[in-house]
Amino acid sequence: MTTDSPSSLNRRGLLTAIGAAITALTSVSTAGTAHAATAATATTDPGLPEPAAFGPVSVRPADSRYQSLLRGNNFRFVGRPDEIRVLGSTEQVVRAVADAVRSGRRLAARSGGHCFEDFTAGPEVRMLLDLSPMDAVGYDAGRRAFAVQPGATLGHVYRTLFKGWGVTVPAGGCPEVGAGGHFAGGGYGPLSRRYGSLVDHLHGVEVVVVDRDGGVRTVQATREPDDPNHDLWWAHTGGGGGNFGVVTRYWLRSPGTTGDDPSQLLPAAPRELLECLVGWSWDKRMTERAFTTLLRNFGVWHERNSAPDSPYTGLYAILIPAHRSAGGFQMTVQIDAELPNADRMVTDFVASVTAGTGVTPSLEGRRTLPWLHPTTWPGSGEPGDVVTRRYKEKAGYLRRSFTDSQLASIYRHLTNDTGIPTGGMLLVGYGGRVGAVAPQATAIAQRDVVMKAVYHTVWADQADDAANLSWIREFYRDVYGDTGGVPVPGEVSDGSYINYPDADLADPAWNTSGTPWHTLYYKQNYPRLQRIKARWDPRNVFPHALSIEPAPTR
Repeated sequence: MTTDSPSSLNRRGLLTAIGAAITALTSVSTAGTAHAATAATATTDPGLPEPAAFGPVSVRPADSRYQSLLRGNNFRFVGRPDEIRVLGSTEQVVRAVADAVRSGRRLAARSGGHCFEDFTAGPEVRMLLDLSPMDAVGYDAGRRAFAVQPGATLGHVYRTLFKGWGVTVPAGGCPEVGAGGHFAGGGYGPLSRRYGSLVDHLHGVEVVVVDRDGGVRTVQATREPDDPNHDLWWAHTGGGGGNFGVVTRYWLRSPGTTGDDPSQLLPAAPRELLECLVGWSWDKRMTERAFTTLLRNFGVWHERNSAPDSPYTGLYAILIPAHRSAGGFQMTVQIDAELPNADRMVTDFVASVTAGTGVTPSLEGRRTLPWLHPTTWPGSGEPGDVVTRRYKEKAGYLRRSFTDSQLASIYRHLTNDTGIPTGGMLLVGYGGRVGAVAPQATAIAQRDVVMKAVYHTVWADQADDAANLSWIREFYRDVYGDTGGVPVPGEVSDGSYINYPDADLADPAWNTSGTPWHTLYYKQNYPRLQRIKARWDPRNVFPHALSIEPAPTR
């Protein structure tokens, strides 16, 4: 999308307008939990002293560093904690949590800082734990699993797994996002249709928890059914960050793998990706009929090609309709270039999406690129990598294509006079191997959906907050007008994704459905999450705006 004339549509112009929105989207985390990993041992000169472990560092309001460390990715939310504790080890986390509990201060943990809401920046947070220095990634031979700390960005995870062992995980497509909250919320990305959700490869987790008497300890939990702490592992397979404690380590290993060869314990990374970019201009040819046909075709294709055994599970696509003031919008498609008939599958997909629209794309091209290339974007130097730092996101799962009335609502709000060029939505391909896992096997209850819809607006100035929030909220409410303004689980919708948290879902002014927010996010899995919360956080030390409520004690 570009604010120039439609004829100027090109890859650079499109990315400039949408870069900030997508940076926050396909892999954003909720509250920043953590995980401590085993890194490869470095060879050092024996004559040099061992480097000291980082931290802890305490930063208070008078410190020159305080203002720079206050904010996460979304500058709409600025807390005022008494202290920011920057931490470098599990032991430091234990001591920090103990200090907060002993002094009666509300605490929150932040790893990558990409939470859409104020979970780590609310006014009640008095101690903020900054876990970004805990960023090691490596292989743990004792557990036959890869260990990842919370501050490790997804790009760092991808690069380390690939360079060391040629493997990867189906996590998000935005390399700056921290692994901490992203993993706990479920995690998905460009390889999820082929390999499932990120947590389908989660073997274990280490969490700093607070007991009923205020004692602080570290607990390790795995997916092994006989593990006495198995329920704590399960809670971190989609239960969301910041709910049960502070994660200080994740272990990754695909189920069913055997042996001691690390290169066989996670999915093999593609050698090369085939990427296709298609763009359309918002000119007079893009009528309501053409636009809604395009969106409907995208949805219908995913309805028909998202079974776990579909030959198209390797194909991942995002359709990114922007507001008309942007001048145009795009669709991106990715596939492992070495899959049989990869180029033909992309051609057939694009033909299916554009069929019957009567509109010829203003831009269409494809290229093959090495696997590691996407892990460097959006931090690639493209202009617009960071357009602004204020945004609001809303989301919903889709079991099938939008209804005709919903498509009409989308068109209406993307062509009105109140939207801005960096406002719009994403339709993200999902399904495939995600659907091979039962809804109760992990905390992710939405296992038969085929797409995720994300609604976004991104802006620069605080003075524009009210106008942007009004536009996106009314847009979302209109799309789900038949179900009380929210994506109530049913034939078409299936609630929302906790890694795209939206406090409006808990506000009766915007959710008039009678369906509580926790049903939209967790469906039938919520009571189990409540019981786990009561066991592992009995004092409710880790609350936030959409936190799980402990089950009542008897």
